[in-house]
Amino acid sequence: MKKVFAAAAPLLLAAVAAAQTAPITLPATPSTVVWGYYSAKAKPVITVHSGDTVHIQTLSTCGPNDRLEEEGVAASDIPSYNADIYREVKDKGPGGHILTGPVDIAEAEPGDVLEVQILKIDIDVPWACNGFGAGRGFLPNDYPYGKSRIIPLDRTKMIGHFAPGIDIPLHPFFGSMGDAPPPSAGRIDSAPPWMHAGNMDNKELVAGTTLYIPVHAKGALFEVGDGHAGQGNGEVDITAMETFLSGTFRFIVHKDQHLLWPRAETPTSYISMGFSPDLKEATTLAVRDMINFLVEQKHLSRDDAYMLTSVAIDVDITQLVDGNVGVHAICPKNIFTK
Repeated sequence: MKKVFAAAAPLLLAAVAAAQTAPITLPATPSTVVWGYYSAKAKPVITVHSGDTVHIQTLSTCGPNDRLEEEGVAASDIPSYNADIYREVKDKGPGGHILTGPVDIAEAEPGDVLEVQILKIDIDVPWACNGFGAGRGFLPNDYPYGKSRIIPLDRTKMIGHFAPGIDIPLHPFFGSMGDAPPPSAGRIDSAPPWMHAGNMDNKELVAGTTLYIPVHAKGALFEVGDGHAGQGNGEVDITAMETFLSGTFRFIVHKDQHLLWPRAETPTSYISMGFSPDLKEATTLAVRDMINFLVEQKHLSRDDAYMLTSVAIDVDITQLVDGNVGVHAICPKNIFTK
């Protein structure tokens, strides 16, 4: 799928060739996170180049140490940086996600596309949390109260022990990966996904997947967080199996591509996405961008692309609870025999 965005302009080959062999490490500290927003005016915490690989540490959305210990998490199983960040970070909002970054990719400029190769994802703790609150989630009137639980994680067997007799396979991914929105948007809430990607909550974006994000600001300003050990499509109670993750990413800049919405590629599929407060509009955006992909990259007519989308492509709800709901269309690669 590299040609999807590179047909009109080559990669920054010199930068990629010069990429370092060892990843840069970006730990989660009070000075390397932003709390609850994406912004073109956010100050970068690190500058890298196209082709560089960065290992990034992130926090969960499960809360401060005292809350976690009250819910049964052993103090020794809470990373030390959690308390430091909750204690020292004062600039917060309007959203609630704690995101590591921004990462400045030096060559990125508005109109480019940032390719984010998700090389590896590590689960950093042996537990996850899930919970809902009064007035939140997809069924707020059915649950006018809050409840939370800690889910033990077996990281050797990659199983989450939800309850006796209920084990869930772990498929870790980052709920939020994105870059800065257009400068005119100002500081935007970390919760609703949009053209900058952000809080997509797309469980397809596991290790081995590549994400393509439109660049709206100099340096792109990539941020990541909201780690999930697993999730159901819809994320109906407003949380997944929330946990602490570290990810290894390679960044590549594609010049002058002018992509409108994020796209992704897995080893077996191509993915388009749509985000809107209205589910029908989000679906329209995802389906329309899949048709665009099939026309531009698979050289189908628009009529054939529309029909192929109907007979071979799954249109799934990503999440229903983040202000802008998400829809993604999944095109299997194995239908293309040439």
